Amino acid sequence: MTASPNLTFNDGHTIPQLGYGVWQVEDKVAEEVVGAAFTVGYRHIDTAKIYGNEAGVGRAIASSGLARDDMFITTKVWNADQGYESTLKAFEESMERLGLETLDLYLIHWLQPKQGKYVDTWKALVELQKQGRVKSIGVSNFTVEALQEIIDATGVVPVINQVETHPYLNQAELRAFEESKGILHEAWSPLGSGKGLLDDPTLQEIAAKRNATPAQVVLAWHLALGSVVIPKSVTESRIRENFESLKVTLEDGDIEAINALDKGAEGRIGADPATADFA
Repeated sequence: MTASPNLTFNDGHTIPQLGYGVWQVEDKVAEEVVGAAFTVGYRHIDTAKIYGNEAGVGRAIASSGLARDDMFITTKVWNADQGYESTLKAFEESMERLGLETLDLYLIHWLQPKQGKYVDTWKALVELQKQGRVKSIGVSNFTVEALQEIIDATGVVPVINQVETHPYLNQAELRAFEESKGILHEAWSPLGSGKGLLDDPTLQEIAAKRNATPAQVVLAWHLALGSVVIPKSVTESRIRENFESLKVTLEDGDIEAINALDKGAEGRIGADPATADFA
């Protein structure tokens, strides 16, 4: 069976580079689709409290037959739970739903700059790591400035920053900063849902040339850039197709052509982390 390569965090732990995301997957469906992902070969599952499917993911973990050490599980603290004590409480509730004693990766879900609690929230994640409850800690939807702020406040560098990234929003500047700090980059919405990305003529041409689908080409591009990537689908054939992107090899010219598709802020699908304010 094909296996995802692992990338090494700045804390020495590793993460499977290709994972399976469960955003917008109903809890009652999560057990089935995560089970299908395990069968295909995924070992890295990305969930969050706000997705409302941690319990379903937990059922899939329990019924998988896989050793705990063979799985990598990520979840995230939601915005309403930010703050030191509330984050510690939210973590315990997530762990109960997941049915786990230790977590591989815990993330702050959004920066929430107006809320202004992300430094205290980060300090709670640092404490959870010290306690051994979480192996690695990171963030999601953080800007360069906020990354620097939490590093300056605690001396602890996040292992990863998970943000919207796809060929129309390739985050080159953010990725360069992260690389300078030893922070891995992780892409959500990696296939640019809602922007017609997969119909782009450049991607269509490369896909035909590489005997792959446009989605596989985009995922292979993320992998070639050294990013962690978490495509999501509830269709078993698409789950398998996405995993098969591991077998697609792009040439330097392909990567350069895909890099050139970047539209900057105009390519953004989701909210801008610098201004987003969710309840």
